[in-house]
Amino acid sequence: MENWSVDQVCNWLRQRNLGELVPKFREEEVSGAALLALNDRMVQQLVKKIGHQAVLMDLINKYQQQKSGLKSLTYGCETATQKFPEVIIGKNLKSFFARYKTLQWTSSYALPDFPYDVKCILAEKKCPDHSMRIRIIEFLQADMTKYLEGSLYPNSQQYNIVVSALLQAYPFLDEDGNGFLLWKRALKDRFKYVRRPIEDDEQVLRNKCKFGHRRGQTRKSSFAENKPDNVQVQVEEEPVHLEGSAMDVHIKWLKQEYLKTQRNWKEVDNRMNVTIEMRRKMISDKAPLKDILRLFPFLRCPYQLFREFQLLTHMDIYKKTVEILEIYSENILSLYAVRNNPINIMLQENLKRHTEEDILKYMKKTAACLLLPDVFGDDSSLFAAVNEEVKVVTPVLEVKNPFHVNSCEFALYVEREELAQLDDCTMALAALVAAFRVFDIPCPKRIHRTLNFLESLVFEVRSPASLLTQVKRELEARDYPSI
Repeated sequence: MENWSVDQVCNWLRQRNLGELVPKFREEEVSGAALLALNDRMVQQLVKKIGHQAVLMDLINKYQQQKSGLKSLTYGCETATQKFPEVIIGKNLKSFFARYKTLQWTSSYALPDFPYDVKCILAEKKCPDHSMRIRIIEFLQADMTKYLEGSLYPNSQQYNIVVSALLQAYPFLDEDGNGFLLWKRALKDRFKYVRRPIEDDEQVLRNKCKFGHRRGQTRKSSFAENKPDNVQVQVEEEPVHLEGSAMDVHIKWLKQEYLKTQRNWKEVDNRMNVTIEMRRKMISDKAPLKDILRLFPFLRCPYQLFREFQLLTHMDIYKKTVEILEIYSENILSLYAVRNNPINIMLQENLKRHTEEDILKYMKKTAACLLLPDVFGDDSSLFAAVNEEVKVVTPVLEVKNPFHVNSCEFALYVEREELAQLDDCTMALAALVAAFRVFDIPCPKRIHRTLNFLESLVFEVRSPASLLTQVKRELEARDYPSI
């Protein structure tokens, strides 16, 4: 920055949404060196608006702090280069710096020092009005651009980090539990607004060409893109929208309806249909699960979880699970590999206490469900915690008293938090498979074969009969190597 010309300084101001300052900076011939030498009194003479003064001084101070930190890092790298010249040279040194900055961004992001009036509002824990929200977003956007070294294209993870830091520092900004989504969308809209008039930045022009933007083209905000076709959309010049969207109305209704004992399930289905694009976007952007469930609490209901799975795959997961357990329960229990398993021993003891055919059938299905990981040699602790505390973060079943007809309990856990109470083993198995797909959670390797087997039956990828025959043959060969 020290060697920047006046034109480069003006371009830097435009990128940080300080274009109003360009004429004055040109008049006073402020170069890069002069910019870094500015003090508070000089900034007050150059810049009229207090907000712009605060932003400019904040950017200058943080640049100087970052520069001093980078110098110390460079010294360390030079020392390392002297010791290991064959390791850190040329492109390797460049990649080292890039990796360092990425780690610094993701692990130690700190919120900017907001101007005095914003600090007062935040200190009083008052919900800011629309103009104050815009100011907060402007400061966050300028700060992110600084971290990105002038780039105006943060990735989704970086948006998540900044918004999470904001809500962690000021929880009252998370109004009605919608805060994460709304502030993130507003921040993304702010970057779009800043990028729109830029015509001399190589990265911006390249991305505009890549994504089909044309000069003078008007785009709808992300709120507008998510609205139904029959809703009138007002596209304002300032695209920071935190209030009054049809999508917010749907979300608010769903949250209120979830609290009722008598629910309008038909209307719930309709509103879940309308909001599915937003929901899938949040999930694909890896938004925190607690925020997704706070906005769409009906995903805690097994029926809606199964319905979401069906909207994504066109498959009735519950119906398929009923068929799977009907067909394979007896075969699974007959395998030698599970004969001495504690679950099977527990089943045999409880079978002696009952004679009713329905109860016996129910117990066998439950045992077959819980024994599936052992059939495939997988880690059963990643599948179900039977009379134990849940210890894994991936979707897992919690099962209590599995063979006690009157006291058995099934629950689905995700990230060690209870997601849903389930009626029986069939619903539990269906919910477990659905959760991985609905919440886009990678399957752990130690349970991969079990879930792959279940999904192959659900989606009819292979013939069920031949698949189980193959598994049975492999297990028997493993248990009886002499045969």
